[in-house]
Amino acid sequence: MTSRSVCEKMTMTTENPNQTVVSHFFLEGLRYTAKHPSLFFLLFLLIYSITVAGNLLILLTVGSDSHLSLPMYHFLGHLSFLDACLSTVTVPKVMAGLLTLDGKVISFEGCAVQLYCFHFLASTECFLYTVMAYDRYLAICQPLHYPVAMNRRMCAEMAGITWAIGATHAAIHTSLTFRLLYCGPCHIAYFFCDIPPVLKLACTDTTINELVMLASIGIVAAGCLILIVISYIFIVAAVLRIRTAQGRQRAFSTCTAHLTVVLLYYVPPVCIYLQPRSSEAGAGAPAVFYTIVTPMLNPFIYTLRNKEVKHALQRILCSSFRESTAGSPPP
Repeated sequence: MTSRSVCEKMTMTTENPNQTVVSHFFLEGLRYTAKHPSLFFLLFLLIYSITVAGNLLILLTVGSDSHLSLPMYHFLGHLSFLDACLSTVTVPKVMAGLLTLDGKVISFEGCAVQLYCFHFLASTECFLYTVMAYDRYLAICQPLHYPVAMNRRMCAEMAGITWAIGATHAAIHTSLTFRLLYCGPCHIAYFFCDIPPVLKLACTDTTINELVMLASIGIVAAGCLILIVISYIFIVAAVLRIRTAQGRQRAFSTCTAHLTVVLLYYVPPVCIYLQPRSSEAGAGAPAVFYTIVTPMLNPFIYTLRNKEVKHALQRILCSSFRESTAGSPPP
């Protein structure tokens, strides 16, 4: 069965006999994977396993180690959970499409759910990075005010607000995208349901949708990035005023991991969402890096660049090893 014959079964007739609507979509998947699907399936399986295991391990470490009680580690736990979920939204469907042709088929409703979940998680992560930058600003620039401003209640409220705004932001884009009429074709030139490739299949004018997407996502992303940059301008100025080299190094070490993941998060989406009409918007490396690779790298970045997380992880692993050896029978 070819993709064309599969697509012919994905439409249904409306009340108007001369008009049909799409009931399913066909995800064309990633370019260059068709020649060696088994190899890429194993590669993505490895990436997905590392992503989920690494982020859950960070989440477990932050939640169980009493030394990681600062607000920045509370937000790190949220970030790890978001990354694990974000990878789960996209990678399993990519893997299914590498195994069978039917694995590339997704229902209209399933496409809407996937688009909503992706933008919900990605938007929440965007806002969370901004909150984490503000946390570092308070910790370094206003250390005496920090315990009061970033108490446990405030951390919970700020994290909850990021989730609520992300959910609202995703709901707006999902409703605007799927209120349009889709009467064919049904081939999505992408490896999951995202706004730019789905809009290209609409049978009605999408100018308003594209303007809203560019304005909303652009304003949100640019606004968050500007706030992060402003925070780090004050942070750098405060760090440079520290007299000892050890003090400056310690202050910078708490920021480098966050700054690295922010750069990894912001650069690839710019290549995607600022050119919604481009047929190559989702086929290149930026899309794969943004949706699949970055969630895998974040645990390594925070483990390698943050001594407290590294030491806490070592304590947990050593404790687990001692418990396993203590419970094993003697030879």
